[in-house]
Amino acid sequence: METRLLYLTDAYQRTFEATVVAVEGTAVALDATAFYPGGGGQPHDVGWLTDGVRTWRVTAVRRAGSLVWHEVEGAPPPVGETVRGEIDWERRYALMRTHTALHILCGVVWRDYGAKVTGGNMEPLRGRMDFEFETLRGELVREIEEKVNAEVAAARPVRVFFMPREEVDRHPDLIRTKANLLPPEIRTVRIVEIEGLDIQADGGTHVGNTREVGRIRIVDYKSKGRINKRIEIALDPSP
Repeated sequence: METRLLYLTDAYQRTFEATVVAVEGTAVALDATAFYPGGGGQPHDVGWLTDGVRTWRVTAVRRAGSLVWHEVEGAPPPVGETVRGEIDWERRYALMRTHTALHILCGVVWRDYGAKVTGGNMEPLRGRMDFEFETLRGELVREIEEKVNAEVAAARPVRVFFMPREEVDRHPDLIRTKANLLPPEIRTVRIVEIEGLDIQADGGTHVGNTREVGRIRIVDYKSKGRINKRIEIALDPSP
């Protein structure tokens, strides 16, 4: 059994139909899902499942092997039940904008300063990324903020495609983290490209154009070590 991951090819799919293939406690595994199960610093989605009569709130989502498990409130639907899933779209879209904003930041820092990523995390409309910078001063931070917002205004398309692992291994710049976190068993790698700016391996959800991100504000920066500097960003509720 495995769960088809609908979010990998269409981040804008808000609803879907699926069949319950396994139940453990109050968690159900589905044969397909648009819920993002978390990973790469992006939190899992939340939302709802319904069979047309009953509705279950989905409070957590996780991937275990080939299945995606959806934690629900109350007694779960049984194996074989057909359900309709709906993502909490306001939260998901905020995360998509935030994730793309972090890729814009990463792309600018890599292109102009050659600094790799040492860590990152996000919540809706806020995120942080750590880079291999020896020094990070206010003047440089203001320069980076101007550059990332120029990329938002450039309305660059964001596209997703897949690449054989062997080809990815021949292009190490596709892995922007200091350590290569791709498990060796992954033979096909999902690539997210901001055309003309950034291209890297990534499994999360993104908007389709940088203009959807809206203004990126660098709200804080700090040292996390000798060559590890943190940049924190925030977005407005509406782009």
